[in-house]
Amino acid sequence: MKYALIGCGRVAVNHLHAAKKNGFELVAVCDVDPLQIDDLFDRAGLSDAERGAVRRYADHRSLLAGETLDLVSIATPSGLHAAIALDVMEAGVNVLIEKPVALSISDASKLIETAKRKGVTAGVCHQNRFNLSVQEMRRHLEAGDFGRLSNAAVTVRWSRGRDYYEQAAWRGTWAEDGGCLMNQCIHGVDLLLWMCGGDLVSVSGRIRNVQHPYIEGEDVGAATLTFANGVIATVEGTVNVPGDNLEEHLTLIGETGVMKLGGTSANTVDYSYFENGGSAPLLREETANVYGNGHVSLFRDFAEAIRQGRDPYVTLEDGKNALAAILSIYRSSQTNAPVTALPEDFGTMSMKP
Repeated sequence: MKYALIGCGRVAVNHLHAAKKNGFELVAVCDVDPLQIDDLFDRAGLSDAERGAVRRYADHRSLLAGETLDLVSIATPSGLHAAIALDVMEAGVNVLIEKPVALSISDASKLIETAKRKGVTAGVCHQNRFNLSVQEMRRHLEAGDFGRLSNAAVTVRWSRGRDYYEQAAWRGTWAEDGGCLMNQCIHGVDLLLWMCGGDLVSVSGRIRNVQHPYIEGEDVGAATLTFANGVIATVEGTVNVPGDNLEEHLTLIGETGVMKLGGTSANTVDYSYFENGGSAPLLREETANVYGNGHVSLFRDFAEAIRQGRDPYVTLEDGKNALAAILSIYRSSQTNAPVTALPEDFGTMSMKP
């Protein structure tokens, strides 16, 4: 499978490792900064021979015009995801987009429409769905071991200091990123939506910037989500933890079962109890960083989806749902009222004074 990567920043090394482990042929990379490409190759441990076989581009349109590709993944700043993905799909190429899928509802809708019109496979990198702990929770959920869910919660308590934001000027801006909920917490929100199963009917939330006056977005946020099936869930996210990342917890509580995932990225099973006696084993999946190990499985599934002509495990619609939940928290905080529906043109730029 001929593969190209657009964007060579922080998370791009996970894309390259996943592509290599799945046997993709890396034919081209693209970044506006050539030094970023060299740095990525160093981090990925590519040999001189491997580097020499990869063509380099500074513009993604030139890459699309100059290569015959089966798959492109996008790991650029968040504000560029939608525009680049639209160009990739218009070129008839399958595309896997790093989260968030877009920064506005209208752009997410355009992506879904374009993928259908062009007949390409498109998905989003919510790789934590492939965590061993998350898969264990999902197995019990699909087996009915929880009974009827009543409530759920996700907490993401990480650390991001000034040095992190100064590494790239786009971080923390409304135009290119958003705050901690959109960037760091959206994986947990995706898991919450996936597990709770049902459309959101109301979102009430608050965001604040307490310790990071040099960014536009929030560094702490909290919300209550109400689903059409009656489940009530809470979201708490922050990057204000002193020192290192603390935890990402996901808890589901039902009438006949409860389960709590933990670790720094919901990569452990910390507790479970099921009345039918089918409690999950406590487990800890070792990960090198908060991105976890899921990119390899995500890329494998995506390649299989292309070959089999089916939807990937994480669809554009899933990406739009996670985006809409975060934007609903933003809108609720902005209007000081619960949100039951978002304007189609609402996005992170709607938060800019």
